[in-house]
Amino acid sequence: MQSEQPLWVPGPEIREHSPMAQFIAWCSERFGKDFADYDAFHAWSVAERGDFWTAVWEHCEVIGDRGATALVNGDRMLDARFFPDASLNFAENLLRRAGSGDALVFRGEDKVAYRLSWGDLRALVSRLQQALKARGIGKGDRVAAMMPNMPETIALMLATASIGAIWSSCSPDFGEQGVLDRFGQIAPKLFIACDGYWYNGKRQDVDAKVRAVSAALGAPALIVPYAGEARALAASITQGVTLEDFIAPFETKALTFERLPFSHPLYVLFSSGTTGVPKCIVHSAGGTLLQHLKEHRFHCGLGDGEKLFYFTTCGWMMWNWLASGLAVGATLCLFDGSPFYPDGNVLFDYAAEEEFAVFGTSAKYIDAVRKGGFEPAKTHDLSHLRLLTSTGSPLSPEGFSFVYEGIKPDVQLASISGGTDIVSCFVLGNPLKPVWRGEIQGPGLGLAMDVWDDEGRSVRGEKGELVCTKAFPSMPVMFWNDPEGVKYRAAYFERFDNVWCHGDFAEWTSHGGIIIHGRSDATLNPGGVRIGTAEIYNQVEQMEEVAEALCIGQDFEDDVRVVLFVRLASGVSLDEGLEKAIRTRIRSGASPRHVPAKIIAVADIPRTKSGKIVELAVRDVVHGRPVKNKEALANPEALDLFAGLDALKN
Repeated sequence: MQSEQPLWVPGPEIREHSPMAQFIAWCSERFGKDFADYDAFHAWSVAERGDFWTAVWEHCEVIGDRGATALVNGDRMLDARFFPDASLNFAENLLRRAGSGDALVFRGEDKVAYRLSWGDLRALVSRLQQALKARGIGKGDRVAAMMPNMPETIALMLATASIGAIWSSCSPDFGEQGVLDRFGQIAPKLFIACDGYWYNGKRQDVDAKVRAVSAALGAPALIVPYAGEARALAASITQGVTLEDFIAPFETKALTFERLPFSHPLYVLFSSGTTGVPKCIVHSAGGTLLQHLKEHRFHCGLGDGEKLFYFTTCGWMMWNWLASGLAVGATLCLFDGSPFYPDGNVLFDYAAEEEFAVFGTSAKYIDAVRKGGFEPAKTHDLSHLRLLTSTGSPLSPEGFSFVYEGIKPDVQLASISGGTDIVSCFVLGNPLKPVWRGEIQGPGLGLAMDVWDDEGRSVRGEKGELVCTKAFPSMPVMFWNDPEGVKYRAAYFERFDNVWCHGDFAEWTSHGGIIIHGRSDATLNPGGVRIGTAEIYNQVEQMEEVAEALCIGQDFEDDVRVVLFVRLASGVSLDEGLEKAIRTRIRSGASPRHVPAKIIAVADIPRTKSGKIVELAVRDVVHGRPVKNKEALANPEALDLFAGLDALKN
């Protein structure tokens, strides 16, 4: 659904002086080009990727040796190599600042609050990198952390990257098997964990889990104090040590950085794992750095000293994205815990007090704020907030409207989409273009994004597969334990030859924006017509009676029928009148084809640790198929609600 007028339009100052505008002008002079508008610049960034990514390197003043070549084998996605002769260190680029200004600000619900200056952060990283080296950890070794989103986690990642080791993380709310399903595949040389964490005002104990995981991994355990007794936990582990004792022998000294090839592994990230053991996706230091610099500096407009916040855990790629904000001199505002404790104002209190410039969150959070009746526009001073970003699932048109009515009328709202697969965004905000209701502003610079039909033809005005037709720097280096690249190719390149198929069901808009209609593997096919689940959620979740919804296609009588599960608001029951209202809303707001054959009320809806509902897992349960990895879920018990439902038998 597209509105007749944009919700936000960039003013003259942004159009002329934003980092994006300055970068376009700089490239125009640097390469002797005359770019008529942003679209012309984007077209050049795709056509001349070697020049474009060289420009990102130069303009953002990447520390390292770029080498003479920007791109080889650029026409073959799986063989393409960016900056094959370059050498750099990721941590060196994030730690280029020093001094007393804030680097990291932290809130752990209402229990813990502190901050680290750039000088403090560099000093801590210095001691940590010495301690890691003393333990025999070096280039190519894995360091795995089950940690809250706190400053020590950032410092440990930077220390790991500084010596060429590989970082991987998850959040402490993962179950024991969920942690082992991830870290057990990469054989870490060090396991890092907290001594507990806070959620919803309560201390969450992790002692038994930490002991079990450390023993199963056969790795020493580094225990970081937060919400418990680190020394007692470390003493109960055969190779346990507290953070204090780990760094005690080392004084702060000048940082050293191991400069390595552009493609050297930096991170191992994991797929959600709801259809099997999580895939171990390896991302490079150079690709991650350049892609994040482009997104933070140009698409988000971040600069020295501005406050960047993203509500994320360490098990979601948005944590890795957030951490890179240091490379443009931003101050990172970290939060760990429930965004609704002690109430739904907590993140907006934080935003007002710390004067966030960029506030990142999920579409589910925005909808929960709306349904909770909160109106920060009336209760909080958000005058410093210029960009609000949303991801995790498609933001509904009503969610767009609420941001401008209930949060801030003059903010740029950037719905963004990409994922763990590319540790960044394919489509995201653009400070030089208007914001239209329900639309992502457009593709990222340097990315040859398109929407294709089943025959591999580019389509406008109809739904299709989101693809990228040319190589880009933040493609994974590889999947761990996939030496022949079989799993890697199967994940992205089986559908179309030499073209990245991302797995999103998408559509170009008349404004040159993008609408994501959900995951294409969760697309519904009643009567052979493809329907995106997000189109149904956009209607039903705006109803006050419905707290949350999940939609699947059920195989039934030689066809597929649409089944809608709803978690209702407190005190609401699914009677004939509400069913009729839901169907009417979907029919009028989407189309008759979207109307579900069955509507069933459930007490809960299963979701991943990062809050994404798991349509495929529910579909498997409904069809009597086993769900291979329930440990990936935040609430696996919810799956039991969908097994053997009588309502689905006729």
